[in-house]
Amino acid sequence: MSNNEAKFVLGAYRANGRDAEDATFGAALAQAKNDPALGAWFARAQAHDAALTAKLREIVPPAGLREAILAGARASRAPKIERRFPTRWFALAASVAVLLTATLALWPSRAAAGTAQLAAFAINDTAHAQHGSHGEAAGALEVMLSQPANRLSAGLPVDFTALRATGCRTLNFAGHDVLEVCFQRNGAWFHCYIVNCADFPAMPTGTGADFDQQAQFGSASWSDGVHRFVVVSNAGLEAVKRLL
Repeated sequence: MSNNEAKFVLGAYRANGRDAEDATFGAALAQAKNDPALGAWFARAQAHDAALTAKLREIVPPAGLREAILAGARASRAPKIERRFPTRWFALAASVAVLLTATLALWPSRAAAGTAQLAAFAINDTAHAQHGSHGEAAGALEVMLSQPANRLSAGLPVDFTALRATGCRTLNFAGHDVLEVCFQRNGAWFHCYIVNCADFPAMPTGTGADFDQQAQFGSASWSDGVHRFVVVSNAGLEAVKRLL
């Protein structure tokens, strides 16, 4: 089995692990364990699928949609030919409404983007992107983050403008800048994402940390009132918790 064939099979593997005992995936899973490149691809794919599934679970269908669809189905069984066309258009409109709701949920607006969406964005970026920053400000923050005695929740010396201007990796989330600084502790890599609280009024400020686990990726999200931070690592949730 080639890696491309294994990827084709593993593309149907559910992120919740329910397919672990399915013989259909046995050979592909074994190959992913023995091939580092395939294993890394599979980990990224699972993290992406888990994050997407979590966002889809948050979608609330429009009120009355079920009743409207059932009414359309009853109308489609009516013998009059002239009633078939409005029913088909109604079914199409209902499908578009559901798709639009899902799209809006997965593409947050500037005002409504929340902590869960930011955490999912950070996990997906950690799993799939090429990382790296340069510049004196980013280097100094990386050194500080790497010190085992430093507790991140105690406060981080962040100059957002200086970091962005001197080479810190910058991403875009819901129309605003996100900075990323990577650091290492005890042999594990962590990715710290930073946004300005003023850019995201829907996100709470000055609250405790929120934790999440998607596949092997653990994340913590918290705010100091000025910035919101998300730290992600494939070392797992407990490793992330120890940073705080």
